[in-house]
Amino acid sequence: MTKATATPAMGHGVETLIVCTNLVRTYRVEHAEVGALKGVSLQVESGEMVAIVGPSGSGKSTLLNILAGLDAPTSGVARVAGWDLLPMSDADRLSYRRTVVGFVREPIGRNLLPNLRALENIMLPMAFAGASPQTKRRRAKELLDAMGIGHLSRRLPGQLSGGEQQRVAIAVALANHPLVLIADEPTGELDSATGDDVLETLQTANRVLGATVVIATHDSSISEKVNRTITIRNGRISSRVVQGTAVPPETLDAVLAEEYAVVDRTGRVQLPKEFRKALGLRNRVRLELESDHIGIWAGGTPHRSTPAPAESAHKTRSPIDTPPPSPAIPVPTDKPHLHFQTAPERPTPNEQATSGHPLAALLDKTADVEEGLPYTPRVLPSSTTRPMKKADHQNGEGQ
Repeated sequence: MTKATATPAMGHGVETLIVCTNLVRTYRVEHAEVGALKGVSLQVESGEMVAIVGPSGSGKSTLLNILAGLDAPTSGVARVAGWDLLPMSDADRLSYRRTVVGFVREPIGRNLLPNLRALENIMLPMAFAGASPQTKRRRAKELLDAMGIGHLSRRLPGQLSGGEQQRVAIAVALANHPLVLIADEPTGELDSATGDDVLETLQTANRVLGATVVIATHDSSISEKVNRTITIRNGRISSRVVQGTAVPPETLDAVLAEEYAVVDRTGRVQLPKEFRKALGLRNRVRLELESDHIGIWAGGTPHRSTPAPAESAHKTRSPIDTPPPSPAIPVPTDKPHLHFQTAPERPTPNEQATSGHPLAALLDKTADVEEGLPYTPRVLPSSTTRPMKKADHQNGEGQ
């Protein structure tokens, strides 16, 4: 059996139950390979309730199938409760599904046998695990009561509503005391009110029954009901929303949420669709490194420097109060530019003639030379200016 020791999370004091590092899953379709997961990395702590949010085809169901032991990754690392999911044999995978994880599939009808009553559906996984008849019946009744449907124990799935079927399915997944409960689109076929009831049932499984819950959904509003929301797009983790609890003076709990974009090992960041649409970000963007952040603009937008705040006309400042000027920061530009060199002091032509300068004999004595003629500054090409051609010299450019 390929089981390793689970490692505690640094600084948290709790067990890291799920660890995925650079997880890849590819499928071969005819003569091409399709990447469902393209380097997914995440961690889930014991006792957390986490939602994996993404559109259809983003890879969230593939990730859940791997965590549930129904699929094997192509490469990377995937460990759940110390079990290494990559090299597991079929026998190990069966033992893992019976004892470590409980899985609620999509659609709802796949989770229950239609010819067994609700109580019998819950007892079935325990029978495969070798539990005694007394233990099976007692555990099944406890779970039905915890789901709030104890009075429906003798009904067949066809006699239950969609929300009631989903609650029974959650009870079936929890039958063998799994460490992790995985639910794939548990509210996808339900109306909003019934979906909220099912989410409350999953919260009960997490807070009362002690299961770590991982939910895959396309509904982003679920982030208010879980500890963390992980967004997956195109087979990669793109952002995380972390929930925290602050206690104000009124002792009322206020839920705070903060979204983080994920930077992968090669430096790629996925920007949310609504951000790209609002700012018109397409094909390429312009980046600028600031002192405490990175600015992102749509390609082709000009640089807009922030104007300095205007000083009040009647306000005077002493030299002590005036801060030293900030050093000039060169602004990159695509166009060549020129800069002026400060002119050094030099003798006037008459002073050169008096001092016996070697070139004094070449001076035109008849020219009207003004005493103290200023020196004309030279225009020097910058490092980005094109090299001067011979024709430019002839035309007098650069003088």
